Amino acid sequence: QVQLVESGGALVQPGGSLRLSCAASGFTFSIYDMSWYRQAPGKERELVARITSGAVSTSYPDSVKGRFTISRDNAKKTAFLQMNSLKPEDTAVYYCNARRTVGLGLNNYWGQGTQVTVSS
Repeated sequence: QVQLVESGGALVQPGGSLRLSCAASGFTFSIYDMSWYRQAPGKERELVARITSGAVSTSYPDSVKGRFTISRDNAKKTAFLQMNSLKPEDTAVYYCNARRTVGLGLNNYWGQGTQVTVSS
């Protein structure tokens, strides 16, 4: 079955770095766009990074641009999120997402999330 398993979340001090990983199985990883979302307590889930299936294009909101970098290894079926210069407001549960439009429908898969806490 389809699985997305995130790892790498931790407690880190402001200004620190973390690298999140998302291991995929059960679907053809290379043809899916991959994204990272986050959700802080009391807030809506928000997109923080997206990479297209061929890794041709990436996109980020202004809140993380220049600090976060998304990448993927299609051979290893894994997506990554490198997070630098972390701020307390980056504290959230981070979710991996795989998405592909199929005809008029959408295949949309989610991981279980990994906690990132930025605090001194």
